[in-house]
This record gives sequence, C-alpha cells and structure tokens, in this order.
Amino acid sequence: MDYKDTKAALSTVTYNKNEIEAPTQNIYEAISVIAKRANQINADLKKELVDKLDEFATYNDSLEEVFENKEQIEVSKFYEKLPKPTALAVEEWLNDKVYFRNPEAE
Repeated sequence: MDYKDTKAALSTVTYNKNEIEAPTQNIYEAISVIAKRANQINADLKKELVDKLDEFATYNDSLEEVFENKEQIEVSKFYEKLPKPTALAVEEWLNDKVYFRNPEAE
C-alpha cells in the first residue's frame, strides 16, 4: 500500500469512541485489531526505509571516516514526516479498509 498519499493526521487527534468500536461492538477488540495493523504498517515502512538507505550505503573498515550522504538524509527526513503507523491504521480502520475476523465467533 502507498502510505505517502494518505490523509492520516500528522498530530494527535481525538476520535469518536463509537466510530472506533462500531465494526466489532467491542472497543478492546477494535483497538487490538488497529494495533496489529499498525505493527504491520510499521514493519512495511521500516523495510522500505532500510532498502532505500542500503542503496546509498558505503562500507568502510575505518571508523574515523564518516560520510554524510545528502540523499540518505533527505530520505530519512521524508520518512520522519510521514504520519505515524497508528494514525495510518486508525484511518484505514475508519474507512473500512482493514479485514479482520474473530475465529472464536465463527
């Protein structure tokens, strides 16, 4: 999924509890699903960031030489400005983009 074109909040937002718990009728279950989705998003973003930073990596045996790569800094700043994974997960949850199931209920 493309997380860069999302409308998720960049700062703290207060959500309506009834909207959050509506799909499951249980606030704790809803928060659990959102948390699991946030962990998935975080893992995806981390993998993507590491892959992009590896493109610019230079491997030296000397600890004295430290290079500041401008491209690495720009990529890192871009990812720092993205919404947090929890905000992305809550937005997906509220827009019914998260598939979940409860095996106990089946």
